[in-house]
Amino acid sequence: MRFSTTIVAAALAAFGVQPAQAKVIDQGDAGFTVAHTAQVAATPEDVWKMLKMPQKWWSKEHSWSGDAANFWLDSQAGGCFCEKLPDTGKGMGSVQHARILFAKPNEMLRLSGAFGPLQGEALTGTLTIQIKETPTGAAIRFDYVVGGYMRFKIPEIAPAVDGVIGEQLVGLAKALGGSLPPTRDEKAAAEAAGEKPAPAEKKPAPAAKEKEAPAKKESGLDDAVADLLEDPPKADAEAPDADELQDEDAPE
Repeated sequence: MRFSTTIVAAALAAFGVQPAQAKVIDQGDAGFTVAHTAQVAATPEDVWKMLKMPQKWWSKEHSWSGDAANFWLDSQAGGCFCEKLPDTGKGMGSVQHARILFAKPNEMLRLSGAFGPLQGEALTGTLTIQIKETPTGAAIRFDYVVGGYMRFKIPEIAPAVDGVIGEQLVGLAKALGGSLPPTRDEKAAAEAAGEKPAPAEKKPAPAAKEKEAPAKKESGLDDAVADLLEDPPKADAEAPDADELQDEDAPE
């Protein structure tokens, strides 16, 4: 697939997405942030293994060669999320989609790269993939932060990028057996609790209303997933402090 970088309309067509359930959680003159989450009935270890095989889950529609089999990923810091361009008579080519910045098995993978038509702009794009164990398997969150100079209008390109990032998470979840609804039993309990505030409003005692507030805040998610879904995620949840980095980065 060829990606145009001249006008926003061409970029939207290249991304191949339509506006739907945008999750652009922040945007300004300098850039934007999108976030998507999913739960799967797979262990964090299985999620990590699948992450290292983008050819099995990253959409071929968002490739340069049109074939997902040409993707590969080296999951060590400095490694490449790249794609082979088949020889068409002029020699073999290749594309770097992103470079690995941080790799903590079964917990987090962070990549730096401006995807698709963004590659032709003076941008920095950082994709942080978090994995957390849940009672039913694992919760996965994709955060993609884009900043710098671009020739696109942010209010128009941000939803397109959001759609692409969301599509890749859907592909990852599908490769792991499919997405699970957020804690089904708790969601049902939260929905039932959501019907209680109306009668409570008739009671003069404010204490009753205050007790019901936490039920709404939980949104039917267990603690691990609720923390994962915070917008924006806490910095200390994404990256260790300096002392931890020294220990984790030490060669084995």
